[in-house]
Amino acid sequence: QVQLVESGGGLVQPGGSLRLSCAASGIIFRLYNMAWYRQAPGKQRDLVAVISSSGSTNYAASIKGRFTISRDNVKKMVYLQMNSLKPEDTAVYYCNAVLGSTVSWGQGTQVTVSS
Repeated sequence: QVQLVESGGGLVQPGGSLRLSCAASGIIFRLYNMAWYRQAPGKQRDLVAVISSSGSTNYAASIKGRFTISRDNVKKMVYLQMNSLKPEDTAVYYCNAVLGSTVSWGQGTQVTVSS
C-alpha cells in the first residue's frame, strides 16, 4: 500500500524559508516521478515542482529560482526547499507520486506565509 507523508509546513514570515519533506513507503521509490503540488483556499491544485526518476527537474514559473525539489532514493524521501517565501505561497502542499497510470497523494501540509 502506497503511503506518502508530508511534514515541515508551518507559519513563516515573508522572505523566510521552509523545507518540506515527503516520506514514501509501499513503493519502489526510485522508479517513481515525484512532485509537489499546492492548493490555496478556493483555488485549484497546481503543480509546483517535479523530479523524475532520473533526477531531472521542472518548476512552475511562479516559484522558479526560489524553490528547489530534490530526492533521496535510499531514504525514499522527496524534499521541497522553499526560500524567499511570499504571502501568495500560502497553501496546502501535497506530495505526489506517479508511475505510469498509478498516482498517489499525501494528506498535505499547510504552509502559511504571513507577518
